[in-house]
Amino acid sequence: MQKKGGFALLLLAASVSPAMAQSDSQELRAELEALTQRYEAQQNALMILEQRLRQLEGQSKPQSAGAPAQRAPAPARRERQEVASTRSDTGYGKDLQSSSESVPSVDALYEEATGFFGDGRFSIEPAITYTHYDTRQLFLNGFLALDAIFLGNLGIDEINADTFTFDLTGRYNWRRRWQFDVNVPLIYRETTYQSAGAGGSTAAFSEETVTGDPRLGDISMGISYKFLDEAPGRPDAVASLRVKAPTGDDPYGIKLNPVPGNDNLSVPEDLPTGNGVWSITPGISLVKSVDPAVLFGSMSYTHHFEESFSDISPQRGVRQPGDVKLGDYFQFGLGIAFALNERMSLSMSFSELISRSSEIRPDGGSWQTVNGSDANAAYFNLGMTYAPTDTLTFVPSLSMGLTPDAPDFSFSLKMPYYF
Repeated sequence: MQKKGGFALLLLAASVSPAMAQSDSQELRAELEALTQRYEAQQNALMILEQRLRQLEGQSKPQSAGAPAQRAPAPARRERQEVASTRSDTGYGKDLQSSSESVPSVDALYEEATGFFGDGRFSIEPAITYTHYDTRQLFLNGFLALDAIFLGNLGIDEINADTFTFDLTGRYNWRRRWQFDVNVPLIYRETTYQSAGAGGSTAAFSEETVTGDPRLGDISMGISYKFLDEAPGRPDAVASLRVKAPTGDDPYGIKLNPVPGNDNLSVPEDLPTGNGVWSITPGISLVKSVDPAVLFGSMSYTHHFEESFSDISPQRGVRQPGDVKLGDYFQFGLGIAFALNERMSLSMSFSELISRSSEIRPDGGSWQTVNGSDANAAYFNLGMTYAPTDTLTFVPSLSMGLTPDAPDFSFSLKMPYYF
């Protein structure tokens, strides 16, 4: 009987095991499908979060093998990756996305637009600028006879001025919000004066060149504060305050020497390197990324303080003390820039300076307006930034004058180096 009972139990177990195994398999399969669905949902959520994180922090993909090493980005530098348009899916944005987080060309572009490099380090910037100014003036002293024939004296004056300026600027950023800078210029000037029309004859032509040895110009100091970070509905904003000291040679009291043989032409005995008065300039700069471009603008107002001098007369043998009040001026600029790749960017902009007339007051007299001292100087600017390394950048720029008060052109090369 025991054998029969054991055999019955074996048959029962054999008949039950396939059913139980089939039930366990279905349960495991259902659990696996549920886990797979949850895993896919988590993967989708991770992808969305990662994409959102890239947009907020400008995070880029890891640097590819063989690419040059990049400096570690500071928080403020990561904030500026939106300005670089690294989140763009087309054009140069795709190239920048595949590079490291820190894009040197964008950092240089941002600094050019706002004057604020904002990564918590020290930088020193040597620069050299060449400016050429060429103006011609026609003087008529007489009247028209029969509405066609001019009777009187005819004079033509021409001035060709060349200025070489070597600047050294040091900047220090504190807590990624504040920046302090000092600019020290060294200036060399050469001006050629030409005049025709001595004695009423256009055949009488005189030329005289005056040079000034390289000398110190007006030293300036500035402080900047980044009070607004870029967001979808607002730009980066930097406020600045700049003070310029009269450390250069002022233009007041420089005597005029007549040129022998031409009583129409007198030239100064020296060329100044500064304006002789203190000035203060508040300003604001804005930068906004609009893929795949960067828009930037700036506004500033310069106020000159009244100053007294022991001599303001240009006449030889005359010494006239007096006061000088230079005209204040308003300046603004608008531009657009493109980062071509992680090392190079291009920019173009328009800027304009509108100045009021200056005034002088001899001791014991009243204020007198200096005729022709007001100005409207407009410029069209082309610039490029090239960062061969992570610490050195080359910034060449060309400025072309659009109005008679502006120089014909100005070319500069800046070379900021970051420590």
